[in-house]
Amino acid sequence: MPRFTRFGLAAAVAAVVPLFLWAADQAAAPKSTSTPYPLIMGPIRLWAGDAPGAKGQRPQDIPTLTPFPAGAAKRNGASIVIFPGGGYGSLAEHEGTGYAEFFAEHGITAYVLKYRLGSNGYRHPTMLNDAARAVRMVRAFAQRDGLDPHRIGIIGSSAGGHLASTLATHFDATKPDGPKLEAGDAYDRESSRPDLVVLCYPVISLGEFAHAGSRKNLLGDNPPADLVQNLSNELQITKDTPPTFLWHTAEDKAVPVENSLMFAAALQRAHVPFSLHIYEKGPHGLGLGRPGKEAPPWANQLLYWFQERKFVP
Repeated sequence: MPRFTRFGLAAAVAAVVPLFLWAADQAAAPKSTSTPYPLIMGPIRLWAGDAPGAKGQRPQDIPTLTPFPAGAAKRNGASIVIFPGGGYGSLAEHEGTGYAEFFAEHGITAYVLKYRLGSNGYRHPTMLNDAARAVRMVRAFAQRDGLDPHRIGIIGSSAGGHLASTLATHFDATKPDGPKLEAGDAYDRESSRPDLVVLCYPVISLGEFAHAGSRKNLLGDNPPADLVQNLSNELQITKDTPPTFLWHTAEDKAVPVENSLMFAAALQRAHVPFSLHIYEKGPHGLGLGRPGKEAPPWANQLLYWFQERKFVP
């Protein structure tokens, strides 16, 4: 039978006890139950009952808004609705909550829209209807809260940029391809035309320079050619398209820079004010930047443009 010295026995116990405690902690530790970002419902439902065309009553069937109010001391009267990207198949938190916190810090009351997605069986025009409804509601909220109902902007990134550019070019509910309204609905009396638009490395075209995944999630397989053309938003700009800020990187491999270039060229032809920023370096999806993935200085230039447009003081 082995014999332990006092030192040897103490060393053996010291080695075994941490392992025992670690095993006990592992057995007691609860499994992670964190909810994926696209399934976190905001506190404001776009419709009190089932949303038009809802496929069920799951979180992914219920479009919502999450407000990020600017503090009373900083509030400047402007509001912005945020459409996160994610290829119409998911929603990117850094392009939703990340933006909202930035805008609220700069006095702009922000709302993040959780719109319905192609990955959950939805197709156009569901996403457009969700976006238009959100803008109408935020315009009504501005009147209710003493903010300016004529300073309602939208911002979208990647596929969220496609949604934003779709609303910017298809906001007219009197046209067949415009958002759908409900008779007698108080919010539907408001305009869904944004007062300005911000597009971050946006999907714009569904043609040659399309992001294939976004197109499939939005329109399904083999969509008709006229629908592809109608939602290639560089082809849909008119003089009534809102002023637009765009930024992109030249080396974006996921969504080619041509998307922003074509949209800006069409804005120029229609005499719509715009501010275009093309940066040489940077991958797709940078948002405001993250550790190890610094973003270009687009956010500061956006604030400057907001002042130029008198969107903020």
